[in-house]
Amino acid sequence: MKNINFLTISFLFFVFCFNQSYANKTIKTLNRNAIAIKNDTLKSNKKNTSKVNFDVTPPRIIASGDQFYCPQNTINIVTSIQIFHDPLELGTKAGYIQISSGYSSLDKLELANLAAHPTIKTSWDPVAGKLTIENSAGGDIPYSDLEFAIKDVVFSNSSSTASGTRTFSITIGQANFLPSTQHFYLFVPSIGISWSQAKTAAETSTYYGLKGYLATILSADEAKLIGEQASGTGWIGGSDAETEGVWKWVTGPEAGTVFWNGAANGSTPNFAFWNTGEPNNQDNEDYAHITQPGVGIKGSWNDLSNTGAGGGDYQPKGYVVEFGGMPGESPLEIAASTKITIPVATPGPNPSAICDSGSFVLTATATPGATISWYDSATGGTVLGTGNTFTTPVINTTTTYYVDASCESNRKSVIATINTTPNTPVATQSTYSNCGAGSVTIQATANIGVINWFAASTGGTSLYTGNNFQTPVISANTTYYAEASNNGCINTNRTPVNIVIYSPPVVTDETVILCENQEINLDAGIAGMTYKWSTGETAQIITVATGGTYTADVTSPSPENCTSRKTIIVDEHLIPKISRVDVNGSQAVIYLTKDADYYEYSVDGLTFQDSNVFYDVPAGLRTAFVQEKNGCGGDTFNFIVIIFPAFFTPNNDSFNDSWEVAGMENYPQAQVTIFDRYGKLVAQLNGSKMSWDGTLNKTPLPASDYWYAMKIDNDHPVLRGHFSLKR
Repeated sequence: MKNINFLTISFLFFVFCFNQSYANKTIKTLNRNAIAIKNDTLKSNKKNTSKVNFDVTPPRIIASGDQFYCPQNTINIVTSIQIFHDPLELGTKAGYIQISSGYSSLDKLELANLAAHPTIKTSWDPVAGKLTIENSAGGDIPYSDLEFAIKDVVFSNSSSTASGTRTFSITIGQANFLPSTQHFYLFVPSIGISWSQAKTAAETSTYYGLKGYLATILSADEAKLIGEQASGTGWIGGSDAETEGVWKWVTGPEAGTVFWNGAANGSTPNFAFWNTGEPNNQDNEDYAHITQPGVGIKGSWNDLSNTGAGGGDYQPKGYVVEFGGMPGESPLEIAASTKITIPVATPGPNPSAICDSGSFVLTATATPGATISWYDSATGGTVLGTGNTFTTPVINTTTTYYVDASCESNRKSVIATINTTPNTPVATQSTYSNCGAGSVTIQATANIGVINWFAASTGGTSLYTGNNFQTPVISANTTYYAEASNNGCINTNRTPVNIVIYSPPVVTDETVILCENQEINLDAGIAGMTYKWSTGETAQIITVATGGTYTADVTSPSPENCTSRKTIIVDEHLIPKISRVDVNGSQAVIYLTKDADYYEYSVDGLTFQDSNVFYDVPAGLRTAFVQEKNGCGGDTFNFIVIIFPAFFTPNNDSFNDSWEVAGMENYPQAQVTIFDRYGKLVAQLNGSKMSWDGTLNKTPLPASDYWYAMKIDNDHPVLRGHFSLKR
């Protein structure tokens, strides 16, 4: 209450009657009027000491109208409204109606029955979701006209699938009112203002007696009203200046409340709505700001330094002041709210399918207070029943039912599914056969659904699902059973499918020897079969004359018709041919024109060995033998073994008394010349004299080493060596 004199009263009356109400000014106008009133009061008090008490009461709005709304229609936002105002204040600059929660871009507020309001003009802000009602001639709009106009404001939504609840805030002041918090919010434009300046400016602002502060945001509808539906973007009261990464609300009644920990991938103990990649906690970006439209997530926040950027998307554009909730303050009644709810029926889950025919119990829930109706068509039709449950008649085909809650345009479907029980499966073959153990693919079909395979005629666990069943490896006669199923509707009459296992012919692979220039018979080995040789022949026994690998497919008679393949390797052995025999003393080596491991050798014709090397062969004319081990033939070769004694002892003891070349008798033309160590000829041996007694001219020669040279003939090389004469 203020004390003012009569002149002041007159001034105020003039202000209230002919100028816009101070209660409808922006914060700047409110402060300016308050200063003017204060100055006038002081001046009047100096002139006149008499005082009159004068109460200035803000207008009070009471509205009702919580209603159901059906999309694509229109509905009045109030069912009743009253504006109580000071008798000295007959009007206001404007009235405001905002969709303060649940707002959709397809929502719209407009004044209906325009002809009844010739002095009224309206403007719709689709961004803020806000309708402004003003005097079309300018100046104040009388409260009576405003009240009458609000009664004719209607809401509409153009989508047939709209849902949710819309809350309407009806207020005299320009600040946005949010019914869920009972607070007021006002964006104050101020390009380039710092966060600290904005905080001070907000805290010195008042709104109809409520103290202001930088806005704090604790819920999604609060964030949407401030961020998406505000007339601009600006500073809000969040900061992590105290502890880096710990974001708190530092203004208003929520000061000290932590709403975020960490950088962009941090966590929140309360509501937070950071833009993508924010907060990044860089470059002293310690203050929260509503993100510029077009940058990232609409209506979200980003962190800036105290001054923000000098231009562009991250330059501060102003600040958001919140009024309400400070200690000792009572809620203003210059705003009222109503709401409409779009009733929605939510059907329960589709009921479980049944087989062939039956009845279903369908369930649904709806927005409290709405009436649930059931239909058999998506639009139109007749109501089949009402309430949370509906029992269908007996049906034999899948049927779709529809449910709505008071609004027929928003029906939801519920499907009652009827599945048909399949006919008994049809097997492609009743019996399958297989030659020997193995896997068999068996087949069956159903008129509907799928085939499940079992190992028994009843019960058991399905082995496989599908028309074509590849069995595991089986070695004995087996029966499997096909059962038809259609989404749980089972025909229990299983169709048997038999598998007969036949034993294929038992054949044994062979390797046989074919001698050079001969023929050999190949036998498939089992009589009474059909045969197919790799040569194209079809007899059980065939004759071949060349080595190689031959196969015979042996097939048993019908119904088995099982085939086994016999493989015969024909190994052709050549007749051996001796090319030469090398003799070195008593050692002889037999060489062939072509070696093979199936040959064996001998130097006496009796004892044969695999090796072609022989030791201690007696001197004289010898014969080398070679033959194929399996009797395919052989060859012989004569050779002579000549042995030169390594020493002799001419001492008449009957042992080694002379030096004689064994085997020399086989070469009548041979001649052996003996020399002493100095190259002196000491003896000659030939066919008539084949031994030396160690003398020269009957004179015994001394014990020593002597050398020999043996010339057999002109075709053989000279054989040279030495021996010892021992006394």
